[in-house]
Amino acid sequence: MPRMLGMRGLPEVDLQGLSPDAAALFAHMQQRIQQQEKRIADDQALLQRKEREIALKDAKLEKVTFELARFKRWKFGARSEAMTAQQRRLFEETLAEDEAALQAHLDRLRREGAAGDTNTKPKVPPRRPRREALPAHLRREEHRHEPADTTCPTPGCGQPMRRIGEDISERLDIVPAEFFVHRHIYGKWACRCCQSLKQEAAVPEVIDGGVAASGLLAHTLISRFADHIPYYRQEGINARGGVHTPRSSLASWAGQAGAALQPLYDAHKRFVLDCRVLHADETPVALLDPGAGKTRRAYVWAYARSRHDAVPGVVYDFCLGRGAQYPVAFLAGDERLEERRWAGTLLTDRYGAYDTVLDPRLYPDRIGAACAAHARRKFDELARVGTSPIAQEAIRRFARIYEVEGELVDLDDDRRQVARQALAKPLWDKLKEWLELERRLVVDGGATAAAIDYTLNHWTALTRHLEDGAVPLDNNHLEQQIKPWAMGRKAWLFAGSELAGQRAATVMSLIVSAKLNGHEPWAYLRDVLRRLPTQMNSRLDDLLPHRWGMRTVKAP
Repeated sequence: MPRMLGMRGLPEVDLQGLSPDAAALFAHMQQRIQQQEKRIADDQALLQRKEREIALKDAKLEKVTFELARFKRWKFGARSEAMTAQQRRLFEETLAEDEAALQAHLDRLRREGAAGDTNTKPKVPPRRPRREALPAHLRREEHRHEPADTTCPTPGCGQPMRRIGEDISERLDIVPAEFFVHRHIYGKWACRCCQSLKQEAAVPEVIDGGVAASGLLAHTLISRFADHIPYYRQEGINARGGVHTPRSSLASWAGQAGAALQPLYDAHKRFVLDCRVLHADETPVALLDPGAGKTRRAYVWAYARSRHDAVPGVVYDFCLGRGAQYPVAFLAGDERLEERRWAGTLLTDRYGAYDTVLDPRLYPDRIGAACAAHARRKFDELARVGTSPIAQEAIRRFARIYEVEGELVDLDDDRRQVARQALAKPLWDKLKEWLELERRLVVDGGATAAAIDYTLNHWTALTRHLEDGAVPLDNNHLEQQIKPWAMGRKAWLFAGSELAGQRAATVMSLIVSAKLNGHEPWAYLRDVLRRLPTQMNSRLDDLLPHRWGMRTVKAP
């Protein structure tokens, strides 16, 4: 007797004992149950595959989250404190790139996870952080985006829609430097009667007969002395624009442009020294010594008008040494050039060469002021070692003095002096009293004693600013203007000659002063180089950074 095997969990059924209709119904039910079993098996396999995918995504998400947290921990951790400034800058730049990449990867994984989970209630997208508005002076290219069909999409409506507003988003873009050619066409006019010829004179240029216009000369100087790009790298950059500019040509252009700027530098020097409060400092620069086959140490001496001066300016002097004869000569003036000897208050560190510059027997009209930051730095070095409680207390007292000074920045000189006498002088008096007391308890010859002695021995110069509101508290203003030379040292490695160092001092004096006066360096230098060939000597001062304005720029 034939029997049909039943389904899993059901007994076998004898189909011959059933009527034909019942047997057919049972067979149909049996077929449907088998299909359901297959569908359940397929769903279970899909569920297991989804679970494996979710587990993999969770693992990736956990890994990326961990990496992101570790990067942030490194960013604010102590490991970066042991790095040099250059290493820290490179580390922070790389860290910013990696952090952005990991954050983007993390956001993508979260989006994929949310898209794959159909049962999860959709979340409101997080608010984007407010970003700084893009500069208003930049050229805007507008891209309009409007629907192709502006009829109402609601079924049964179809009425025309009205424009009720707009949303605006902005993205920053850049067009790489573009080379172009100025074509100067000089028409020739002749008289048929007398055979005379008439033609306009050639437009004067800084480099007669050269191919470089003022914009390219300015770009070369800015790239070299502001962006610190060596000529061989400029050559490669220009080649990407399809223009061959050999480094020898770039160097020649810079040399001729620097020579043309020398009279303007001399006028700028007279302006900077025409003040009664002057910052002074110096920094080493390597100078190539071809005869010895190595480099020697030269110095750039920097002088700047007071930080509180309404019209800023800085001038550099490239010198072969660090002796007192260099600042003495620079500040001595020259009657032939209508330069008077400088007189006033000189703010410096306590380097011994300045003692000669400020010798009251030779220069009774000069007064010395000392930099409070240098005095504080002595205690800061002790505090880093962590073995001197006196250093910590001294730093706290200096911090209070700087806090008061920060509140007086926007005052004029007279009001600043009055406020200093009322607010800062009591702090300085207490500092001196405390240092004198601690000095009696400190053993001679130690680092703590040296730090205290430095402050007490230069007390009169350190507190000079209390008597004159135009004198800054420290020399940090000029130290910031010397930083471009420190950056240049890393890019140039050395100055090729004394003349090259003097040329760098000429160009950088004008560039840095232009920045101090709020000018874009390339626009300033381009206009100056364009106008110099025709500028009268009596109007040369119009081209100085503090007197130049964007309204003077004209199309070539």
